[in-house]
Amino acid sequence: MATLPNQTKENPTFWVKLQMEQCYQTSLGKHEQRIKPAGSRESSTSPLARAMDLKVVCALSITLIIALSTLAEGVAPPTKCQCKVVPRERTNCGYPGISAAECKKIGCCFNASVPSVPWCYNPKPKKVKKVCPSDPYHRINCGFPGIKPWECTRKGCCFRARPAGVPWCFYHRNVEEAC
Repeated sequence: MATLPNQTKENPTFWVKLQMEQCYQTSLGKHEQRIKPAGSRESSTSPLARAMDLKVVCALSITLIIALSTLAEGVAPPTKCQCKVVPRERTNCGYPGISAAECKKIGCCFNASVPSVPWCYNPKPKKVKKVCPSDPYHRINCGFPGIKPWECTRKGCCFRARPAGVPWCFYHRNVEEAC
């Protein structure tokens, strides 16, 4: 079953179905070669059960391939703020001779302007702060009806006794701080 390369790029579902069918056909062909005569002990499973087992193996294989390929695509590059690291405090993130593009692709910072320090280095961690949401209709309940303010804050949640009809005890939102 031949396909054009753009069919698989435009329609990932088509690609997965194609891979499943190819995996199944290949596995089934290999499995049929090993089928024993009806009198042997190993033939207690029906051909339908063997075929279903092969489909499950193929489905799990394709799922694993897709999951691993999404991990291999790289991470988001760090922000300029995260890359503002004093040169003497830089920790190496790459290998000798790494390019700026390769360095950024693996989630590191690159600056070759200072000699004798790592040019590809680890970014500063993102600064995150907890904020109580200002829109009462986007609150996520953290308590129970009638909860006291001190009970709510003891749970590490926000408390605002207004307006009616929304949770008064609710979770914080994590927001990235600017540099």
